Amino acid sequence: MGRRRNGRDVHGVLLLDKPAGLSSNQAVQKIRWLFQARKAGHTGTLDPFATGLLPVCLGEASKTAAFMLDADKTYQARARLGIATETGDIEGAVVLENENPPLDRDSIDSAMEAFRGTIEQVPPMYSALKHEGKPLYKLAREGKEVARAPRSITIHRLEVLSWHAPDLEFRVRCSKGTYVRTLAEDLAASLGTCAHLRELRRTASGCFDSGMVSLETVVATVEQGKGDDLLLPPDAGLTDWPRIDLVAPAAIRFSHGNPVDAGTADPGMIRVYGPENHLLGLGEVTGQALKPRRVMNLQPANN
Repeated sequence: MGRRRNGRDVHGVLLLDKPAGLSSNQAVQKIRWLFQARKAGHTGTLDPFATGLLPVCLGEASKTAAFMLDADKTYQARARLGIATETGDIEGAVVLENENPPLDRDSIDSAMEAFRGTIEQVPPMYSALKHEGKPLYKLAREGKEVARAPRSITIHRLEVLSWHAPDLEFRVRCSKGTYVRTLAEDLAASLGTCAHLRELRRTASGCFDSGMVSLETVVATVEQGKGDDLLLPPDAGLTDWPRIDLVAPAAIRFSHGNPVDAGTADPGMIRVYGPENHLLGLGEVTGQALKPRRVMNLQPANN
């Protein structure tokens, strides 16, 4: 598939239901190519074997992606207890097999209690985190293991969906930086066994919890010339942020990258609009000033 040198002005967020087998970057580039967009980004990586919600930000919407990385995410997973793999999922070679102890739904739920709330988690070697500038997964493929400092994460919700030995299905809502593979391994260890993930599906990310579109549907809709109908507004992922509406003189100043009077707006990040509901960008209120943080080059007709 050749890369298009020139793109078109298309701005918005597509809620892609990423299929298994594609990396997040491959999925984004596929969508970018389909829409002929100049820019594209996503709001949080999904492992290639995982499926589910991958918000793809096209055009000026890509300026919001970094602000959505910190959003909580919800996953549904299926772990197989008694077998561990080098990667913690179905893509790795088996490294350990155990006979599982007697378990039932209640005992598993009781063990989950220790993982709810704010906990410390050691990132896996098979991850994109870096050690001395080199991704950990590359070191792991070389047979090397390095010490990793535990990181604080928050498990807002963790529940058993089903237990049909040796497979455990569970749902988790967690903070940024949580490795569900590692969560499954650590939970299994607390139960006296080991585990790896067979399936992982993201069902929510931040304020997005419905409206996913399959890649096949995207392709078909684009071929019909209606692809843009699938796009949400550029700031759709930040609807929990407050907004401020500027009159024309202040809107022009903000669009040129200059601070303007914040009026009575509370301190913090804010969505900035001009006349006719025209999205100008994202700003930060400090004191009495509204300072531009991301200025968007959008035509009013696109909003």
